[in-house]
Amino acid sequence: KGNHMKNNLILALLCITAVFSACSAKVEKEVAIANLATTADGTAIGMAKFYQLQDGKMKMDLEITFPARADSTVAVHFHEHGDCGNMGENAHGHWNPTKENHGKWGSDAYHSGDIGNIQLDSKGHGTVSVTTDRWNIKDNDEKTIIGRGIIVHGGTDDYTTQPTGNSGPRVGCGVITKI
Repeated sequence: KGNHMKNNLILALLCITAVFSACSAKVEKEVAIANLATTADGTAIGMAKFYQLQDGKMKMDLEITFPARADSTVAVHFHEHGDCGNMGENAHGHWNPTKENHGKWGSDAYHSGDIGNIQLDSKGHGTVSVTTDRWNIKDNDEKTIIGRGIIVHGGTDDYTTQPTGNSGPRVGCGVITKI
C-alpha cells in the first residue's frame, strides 16, 4: 500500500511539472497576416501568419495551396511594396534592408525577405516556417514587415543570381498587414 501511494505521488508531481514546463514554452501572439492570391485572376492560394515570440523574435508560418503548380517548387520572397498590381510588378524588388547579396536563408549573405523555395506536393500544397530576429512590426522601422509584399514566383530560386535568384514570373502575391 505504501509503494502504491508513493507511485501516485511521483506521478502527480510529474504531471504538475509537465504542466508548468508547457506553460514556460515560447508564447506566440499572432500579430500580422498576408492572404496570397494569384496575380492572374486573384484566386486565393494561401496565407502567411506572423507571430511575436516571447524572446523578441518573429515567426512566420506560410501555407500555399496552388493546384496549378502541383508537383513543383516555387520561390517565395518579401518585396519592397505591398502592391500586387500589374501582375505583382508593383511590389518592386526584394526587400533588403541590410543591403546584402541575394542568397539562401541562413547562409552568409541573404536578403531579410529571401524566404526561399517551397516544394509543392501533388495537390499543390506546401508549407514553410521561419523564425528570425530580422523582422518586426514596428511603425517606421527598417525591419518592419508591415506593408511588404509577399511574392510567389513561378520558378525555383537558384540562390546565386543577383539580385533575384532567377526565380521566374510573379504568379502569386499578398500584402502583410497588422492584425
